[in-house]
Amino acid sequence: MAWNLIRRKKRDMPDGLWIRCEDCSRMVYKKEVEEGLHVCPKCNFHFRILARERLRILLDPDSFEELHGEILPGDPLEFVDREAYTDRIKRYQEKTGMKDAIIVGKGAIEGRPLLIAITDYFFMAGCMGSVVGEKITRIAEDAIRLRLPLVIVAASGGGARMQEGIYSLMQMAKTSAVIAKMHEAGVLYVSVLTDPTMAGAMASFASLGDVVIAEPKSLVGFTGPDVIKETIGASLPEGFQRAEFALEHGLIDMIVERKDLRKTLKRIIDYCMPEESYTGTAQ
Repeated sequence: MAWNLIRRKKRDMPDGLWIRCEDCSRMVYKKEVEEGLHVCPKCNFHFRILARERLRILLDPDSFEELHGEILPGDPLEFVDREAYTDRIKRYQEKTGMKDAIIVGKGAIEGRPLLIAITDYFFMAGCMGSVVGEKITRIAEDAIRLRLPLVIVAASGGGARMQEGIYSLMQMAKTSAVIAKMHEAGVLYVSVLTDPTMAGAMASFASLGDVVIAEPKSLVGFTGPDVIKETIGASLPEGFQRAEFALEHGLIDMIVERKDLRKTLKRIIDYCMPEESYTGTAQ
């Protein structure tokens, strides 16, 4: 009888109330996680979130205005693997509500204007294709022209997008070049690394910030630890390529929890680009 009661209670529990933490493997109450900005209340693991949710968390309400939204992905190689690239793109567009793996625009933090770009892991693992590279380039050029600080939040675990071949690989050089122009112009660029930021993104724009921030326990690096271990059979240090390891070895400047990221960005912007240095707002 007791076993039947347990089974009945389990069967009557609504789906979706609990989720398993990817880091500590404990079951946590979904509502508590959402109210805590999608952070595990048990171990402080920062869950992956949609780009538009991150905009909501970081920016002042109703301050975001998307820019360069007219740029859409193409299929220059007419690529087909398990499915046609055009079909894959359409499927992810329907799944995420995004046109590609990035959204860029202008916004404000506590009234201070800035430009922002966010890649979305849930769109093909945030991999960098022509659209990602072009939008980063254009928003960086906007930052130079307007002398507005730029924040790029990376959630790109998929590297260069193989379905676009060399067109995708070219985006590494392209984004690195425009970030170099920002440095020369003295315009602030803050890079925020989230879980995961790997491969082509990390080897280009994501690692080039004047200030590089990471969320706790984020996987940041080039080749993932599992691939390295399988390839060369090496025993890797504990926590290899996690944010804490990167901070210890000088790859990043600081680790900031999600709840503190907004005020940290505001403080960095105030210090590095006083308001009197701004020349305009994005059009």
